[in-house]
Amino acid sequence: MKVFCGRANPTTGAVEWLEEDENYDYHQEIARSCYADMLHDKDRNVKYYQGICAAVSRVKKRGESATVLDIGTGTGLLSMMAVTAGADFCYAIEVFKPMANAAEKIVEKNGFGDKIKIINKHSTEVTVGPDGDMQCRANILITELFDTELIGEGALPSYEHAHRYLVQEGCEAVPHRATVYAQLVESKRMWSWNKLFPIHVPTEDDEKIIVSPSEMEDCPGTSSVYDIQLNQIPWNDFTILSDVMIMFSVDFSKQVSSASTSHTVQLEPIKDGMAQVVLSWWDIDMDPVGTIKCTMAPYWAQPTMNDVPWRDHWMQCVYFLPNEDPVVLGQHVYLTAYRDDYSMWYKLQKTRHEGGKVDVRGESPLCSCQAHLLWNRPRFGELNDQNRTDQYIQALKKVLKSDSVCLCISDGSLLPVLAHYLGAEQVFMLENSAVSHCLMKKIFKANHLADKIKIIEKHPESLIPSDLENRKVSVLIGEPFFTTSLLPWHNLYYWYARTAVVSHLTNNVTILPQSASLQMMIVEFKDLWRIRSPCGNCEGFDVHIMDDMVKNSLDFRESKEAEPHPLWEYPCRSLSNPLEVLTFDFRQTVPQETISVEGSVNLLRTGKSHAAVLWMEYHLTADISVSAGLVQTSNEKGNCQWNPHSKQAVYFLSCVTEPESLIDSPCAVRYSLSFNPKAGEVVMDFKILS
Repeated sequence: MKVFCGRANPTTGAVEWLEEDENYDYHQEIARSCYADMLHDKDRNVKYYQGICAAVSRVKKRGESATVLDIGTGTGLLSMMAVTAGADFCYAIEVFKPMANAAEKIVEKNGFGDKIKIINKHSTEVTVGPDGDMQCRANILITELFDTELIGEGALPSYEHAHRYLVQEGCEAVPHRATVYAQLVESKRMWSWNKLFPIHVPTEDDEKIIVSPSEMEDCPGTSSVYDIQLNQIPWNDFTILSDVMIMFSVDFSKQVSSASTSHTVQLEPIKDGMAQVVLSWWDIDMDPVGTIKCTMAPYWAQPTMNDVPWRDHWMQCVYFLPNEDPVVLGQHVYLTAYRDDYSMWYKLQKTRHEGGKVDVRGESPLCSCQAHLLWNRPRFGELNDQNRTDQYIQALKKVLKSDSVCLCISDGSLLPVLAHYLGAEQVFMLENSAVSHCLMKKIFKANHLADKIKIIEKHPESLIPSDLENRKVSVLIGEPFFTTSLLPWHNLYYWYARTAVVSHLTNNVTILPQSASLQMMIVEFKDLWRIRSPCGNCEGFDVHIMDDMVKNSLDFRESKEAEPHPLWEYPCRSLSNPLEVLTFDFRQTVPQETISVEGSVNLLRTGKSHAAVLWMEYHLTADISVSAGLVQTSNEKGNCQWNPHSKQAVYFLSCVTEPESLIDSPCAVRYSLSFNPKAGEVVMDFKILS
């Protein structure tokens, strides 16, 4: 039996439905799960254990039997903690069948089979009664249903149902409460992830400025949170405008409502500035008095901690205000957090409304300009990177002539505007997306270029001479950037598009970028390795069964593939020099034969060879290049700085997925890579050498 799965095709630039093995989705979900990351979170585990022990103790002191309901049990870890703490019985609910099966085996292996019942259902389908899934209601509720936004995984509806049907009134809850915090900041860097800034283009006569349409300026964006490792944002990248504020708390030991609501706080700015962004995070109290606390606060909000715990399953939130507003030291403003059952968003108001109340009408922000539908947050940042734009300007100045006919192939690119301002006679751009076509028309109109640049809404292979007004293209340009790309080499779709339009190019056509190279480096991660590393024993409980299940799913395909990560969020140090492993000459059409390379890279520094990192560098001209990966290694230790607008490819080595294979003093890593033009994919293999 086969199933159809959506997958980006780098040769066509489109998402296509492909036949996969019937177990593909099953293995994908397990391989990409966060179970290892969560179980490696020592701070989380210890705090939960302490909270569970305290809750069981409180119930026992009242002379009651301790009956536990564990929603979202995963490996069964929290249930095993509860029984170890003295709970009489535990009902452990897990909706994901493969995990429920694994939990049942883990519980049995650890000797708790008679005290823990695994229920493979969604909690809202669980029944209580003599013939039900649970014999009686529980008096201790344990959950781990949270995401970075706290409520994004449906925690509130699950709690609401549990209190109505599955637990006793006044039950103990671990965690007992969650508190959501917010802080108002001004940040040019973060705001650049949400709005298009004026872009300066120096020309021979004067300076042109690309401006955004008024629709984009006034657009509230989207309600989707931007969850990142806020601890990797340097202190000088933002200005704090308010103290940390408690927005609201949820008491999980009482009835919880998932109905939409809002919470408003009055705040007094501590500095003049432009309010642009709300930074938000939460903490959970594992006990009623708040002595056992697990917090997601970033480094500046918990200065007494020397080492802030690293987590990838819970990060911090960046929310963009609908518009930037000036705030003044000492002049009160009102910040409102709105939420529905799965998401949150914020608004800032200067005054209270009639009747002394702050406006609580808050519809979820909806993008009206289409830019937020086409460009993700890193893409906004990339377009706003003036240094990057300047490199393209310098390259275009080298190749453009007064009679140049340009064709741009990229998604939602501003290169056509640069080409026009820098003197090209005619500029065309290919856009195969109706949304992108509409957005670019708005941008051209705002810059009085509607009749200067022609947008062709076609795929490259469908181009005909009349689309180009029967002219031949003398300069083909691209960033390259395509919204369907996941891994760095997926943007090689530019090469396929260049090949498809070959009949429309002059014999001496200039291609920009003229080529690209795939770069590779061996690195040691500070923390990211944890997401793929087996746990073995967690807080004294044997979870090898979960490790074996994840490894089996990784071996189905994932362990032989690279995965995309924004490495600016994940500190690492280089153990080797960067190495160019594959080159792609865009001045030639896509070859028919596979491009392959084998070799070894020597390790220059001691450390654990966690992964090979791969990225693309685009050579715009012979002497101007743009890197989508490594920016620099900053010191003798090899600490890396990465392009913040792109994801790099990470191939985890065997020392991460199979720690028993770790070599004490590796001297090199053997590599084998091949690019298959028919599939547009890079196949790779690595081996650590002693």
